[in-house]
Amino acid sequence: MSARQGPACRLRVPPTYRTCASTAANSHACCAARRDAHQSLLATRMRTHDMLKAAPATAAILGSAGSLEMWGGATFDVALRFLHECPWRRLEQLREQVPNIPFQMLLRGANAVGYTSYPDNVVDAFTKQARISGVDIFRVFDSLNYIDNLKFGIDSVTAAGGIAEGTICYSGDLTDPTRTKYTLDYYMDLAEQLVDHGIHSLGIKDMAGLLKPRAATQLVGALRARFPDLVIHVHTHDSAGTGVATQIAAAEAGADIIDCAIDSMSGLTSQPNMGAIVNALAGTELDTGVNPRHLLVLSNYWEATRELYAPFESNMRYSSSDVYQHEMPGGQYTNLKFQAASLGLGNAWDKVQQSYAAANRALGDIVKVTPSSKVVGDLAQFMVQNELDEHGLVEKAEQLSFPGSVVEFMQGYIGQPSFGFPEPLRSKILKGKPTIEGRPGASMPPMELDNLEARLVERYGRNNITHKDVLSAALYPKVFEEYQDFVLKYSALIEKLPTRAFLAPVKEDEEVEIELSKGVSSHIKLKAAGELQDSGKREVYFEANGVPRVVEVEDRRSAETLGKKAIREKADVGILGSVGAPMAGTVIEVSVKAGQPVHAGQQLAVLSAMKMETAVCAPIAGVVTQVAVDKTDNLDAGDLIVLIDATSPAAPALNSMDGDPLRVSSETESQPGSLTASLGDNGARTDAAAAAAAESKQPQSVTAA
Repeated sequence: MSARQGPACRLRVPPTYRTCASTAANSHACCAARRDAHQSLLATRMRTHDMLKAAPATAAILGSAGSLEMWGGATFDVALRFLHECPWRRLEQLREQVPNIPFQMLLRGANAVGYTSYPDNVVDAFTKQARISGVDIFRVFDSLNYIDNLKFGIDSVTAAGGIAEGTICYSGDLTDPTRTKYTLDYYMDLAEQLVDHGIHSLGIKDMAGLLKPRAATQLVGALRARFPDLVIHVHTHDSAGTGVATQIAAAEAGADIIDCAIDSMSGLTSQPNMGAIVNALAGTELDTGVNPRHLLVLSNYWEATRELYAPFESNMRYSSSDVYQHEMPGGQYTNLKFQAASLGLGNAWDKVQQSYAAANRALGDIVKVTPSSKVVGDLAQFMVQNELDEHGLVEKAEQLSFPGSVVEFMQGYIGQPSFGFPEPLRSKILKGKPTIEGRPGASMPPMELDNLEARLVERYGRNNITHKDVLSAALYPKVFEEYQDFVLKYSALIEKLPTRAFLAPVKEDEEVEIELSKGVSSHIKLKAAGELQDSGKREVYFEANGVPRVVEVEDRRSAETLGKKAIREKADVGILGSVGAPMAGTVIEVSVKAGQPVHAGQQLAVLSAMKMETAVCAPIAGVVTQVAVDKTDNLDAGDLIVLIDATSPAAPALNSMDGDPLRVSSETESQPGSLTASLGDNGARTDAAAAAAAESKQPQSVTAA
């Protein structure tokens, strides 16, 4: 948030590109709140509906801001997957309402806004469309600081006409001499390579809040001395409570732009408090140009709006220095906590945090940000469910079925770690599966986007598919399919529902006003719901603009109650061929049938829990004598999936094994997307990114009750 404008002007970037103000109003359109603030505090659930309400005030009050981070990261995935809204429409609507402040997005380099690598032409097409739709500045990072992925992302942004902010992801602790991996020399060398590649600005992305004030002074000071004319942009989180001090230290050391969040959306796992920084720098040579009194207008709005999203709060009551131990990114914290709860680990959150640190050590102390942070988070939950520490993990790795994200990481599908893959864990997990050397996208054939568009048009109709939809489907094939089916059933007007009516059931005689367009509203009042029918549906009586109506809707809560998991046979841990579920989840694919010979390592089934998919593989060669599950079955950890008889005469040789159990099946090969079946974080998502636990207990809207 420094007022150093010279370098920015010399680089021919927008003249307002000097103060990065991340507000809740901009949690989808601002430097830390319209994207990262609500991703960190509210599991990325902020809706466009609420952002648009604050957009005009944001344009007026933050007119001197350098940029508003409002897109990318986990927001793309969550918008489609959970909010049933188009992320492209969000970008374009906010661009229309806030024309005077540069928009910034978080681009995961070769991973775009996904959780794995994509063909180069997909990333290029995505970046080009993002620029057309309104993004000015692209913060390009790689989850492993892998320079080849970074260079590709920078080239893609430059070709699209955007501002390429090459980014260093900060890990470790520069102030601790015992941490010998992520040193000042490491960061300076990476920055040198980015500058040589022609970046417009340099970002320092401290995704977990590990950058202490003294380290900020040291790192930013060294970078400013080495690159006196380079725009330096610092991003951090306030998990330990040191965020304001870190950002002021960074500004004083020479940073041009520092990220923060509007007061009521700041602190904890979010960004440092914007009001505190603005007031602290007011009247100094680093004055931000933002009026601190005017900020209160935005803060009051987001304070009231945040209450609507209370079910997604992490219930973190205070800043905690334990982040220096587990190193969990702020944007992952709430998403992972909800995911853990959905897996039945809600009461074991302390163990999940401890296992997160252990998983990171087992993986070689990697940089942790989407999608690599998802790998660590998935492995941490896997370790808790299977009661493993990092030593037991290595010892038993050959007998375990690891989450798909962990296997893909070890195969090199997201890139190469700075200090190599951990051995012998990698070899034990892969069991001979193929690996990728170098940048994954370089060896992937281009995706035929025209053919994908033709298939989508054939399925959904020409009027229902745009070029932006094609890109969404290319990145998230399964998620887009579910989104499109939902929108065709309930219409895109779902986006216009007030947030309370979207997230929670409407009460009898409660009236909801829906603004369809400027000056045009519809009033809906729920009157009563009929008895549950044998079909699982109810008749719902309501008034639409005073006119009585009745519709028949599926009662999803009752269906869930009636369809609870059956009492299932448990796997016998004393029998190697008795294969149980390694985690709680839903069966999304059954790959074998009774009587079928299987090789050791062959895929038996795939489970999904939130954004984590796990391929369950055969621990031994043999013949399948029992398949105890069907597709869509809900399982608890330890439930029997398959029974294998290794003594059968038809059993394959014990040393034989399939080449790659993670390869896409015949069913998923027809789906566009990444090089394996979609992982669907962010993740993120979340990558961040998800909190389906809350949604599963509440209808998403009046029409979808």
